[in-house]
Amino acid sequence: MAYYHGAKASKQATTVSTPVTADSSIHFIVGAAPAHTVGGAVNEPILAHSYAEAVQAMGYSEDWKKYDICEEIYASFRLYQNGPIVMVNVLDPAKHLTGENTEDMTLAAGVTDLPFEALADSVVVRGYNGEEELTEDYGRGIDYDLIYTDGVLRLERIEGGKITSDTAKLNIKFNAVDPSKVTKADVIGGYDTATKKSKGFELVDSVFPKYRVIPTLFLAPNFSHDSEVATIMAAKAENINGLFVGKAIIDVDTTEATTYTEAVEWKNKNNITQPSELLAWPMLTLGGKLYHYSTHLAGSMSATDANEDLGKGTPCESASNKTLQIDGMALADGTEVLLDLTKANYLNSQGIITGLNLMGGYVSWGNETACYPANTDVTDYFYCVSRMFGWVANSVILSVWNKVDRKLNRRLIESVVQSLNLWLNGLMAEEVILGGRIEFLEEENTDTDLMAGIAHFHIYLTPPSPAKELDFVLEYDISYLENLFAA
Repeated sequence: MAYYHGAKASKQATTVSTPVTADSSIHFIVGAAPAHTVGGAVNEPILAHSYAEAVQAMGYSEDWKKYDICEEIYASFRLYQNGPIVMVNVLDPAKHLTGENTEDMTLAAGVTDLPFEALADSVVVRGYNGEEELTEDYGRGIDYDLIYTDGVLRLERIEGGKITSDTAKLNIKFNAVDPSKVTKADVIGGYDTATKKSKGFELVDSVFPKYRVIPTLFLAPNFSHDSEVATIMAAKAENINGLFVGKAIIDVDTTEATTYTEAVEWKNKNNITQPSELLAWPMLTLGGKLYHYSTHLAGSMSATDANEDLGKGTPCESASNKTLQIDGMALADGTEVLLDLTKANYLNSQGIITGLNLMGGYVSWGNETACYPANTDVTDYFYCVSRMFGWVANSVILSVWNKVDRKLNRRLIESVVQSLNLWLNGLMAEEVILGGRIEFLEEENTDTDLMAGIAHFHIYLTPPSPAKELDFVLEYDISYLENLFAA
């Protein structure tokens, strides 16, 4: 030991550490976006915290039948003021193409419009001489410019270039993306051994390493009605990075299920029965726009989680009976859907979330995951309870990860137990849970496990159930007739 003469002090690490809480409702959407209009990425998870950031990364179009990521961008940021969200665009300009088109087009006031799907980099513009013969190519940025605007790819003549007339006839060749060629296989994705890259929903495992956020609400608005896509979404939501858990929000196909009874038949036919699945019917409308229920349910859940009087930053509160930013419900063909309480409750009783316009406008209606009524374990079938268990599990993993591979001694055990018990007590004080505790039990930790470096901790947890039924009994009390004779 080195020689020292005098006084000194040092700091020891605090036994009780501050827990790390997980994100409660970050959306992860896989679908198509007009990313070709902004030079956006294909099969890469993109995190966006605002509407502007999302549009800058993915482009934007009101044609949500082609570009479902745009529906999520609008619903999440504009209607429910949520964020961030993670987007994966699978529309590939190198793969999903219409093929080359050649058209003669005449400028009007120096301008002509190509389809929004046209790829600017593929455009070749040539002019005609007096004999109707094609001349040399015109140069982009010299003779003309291209800009995506108002749902078109606009070609504008540049003053001083070789296109000398505002009414010139041009021969224009271009290729274009074809969103209709995006298939469920693109959305499901997988691992490409040739490129050594993941695609589609397989990319969920790269979100946490890349952005340090955990996506817990999975969406694929134009594809989730497919039973295979729904199954993959549910499987991925149950096992994120081999550590974390979330929920998949599935839309019933309203082209097949046109009534509330058919929605139940559709659910059973497609075997949507997992606790990790939230199933919703029908579609929703606002201002003439048609939305998938999934984008609104995800938005409402996130808004409820973030509300300081409701979720307090956790998923403890159900989004049922919370306002939806809609003016109606409909099928895919626009046919209006009207439900009374009896029909809405029947859907809920079969594990389907729907909408209800009974008091104070449209609200989401239903607390049950798709496993109901076959599974009546409260930690599975009430989605707010199930989400709380997932959120606590995710938070615990984040909180204790830095203790992995430390010495398995009494100090480590006490540090884990004390830290998490203090956190659980705080959640109980905020009424986020009714109660919770963590214990290190001798009967659950065998000698062989401890020798192998395996420690088992037991967390007891009771999130509040939603007040699904408030029952009042009214009785005529004849004793109050005495009040007729009161002085």
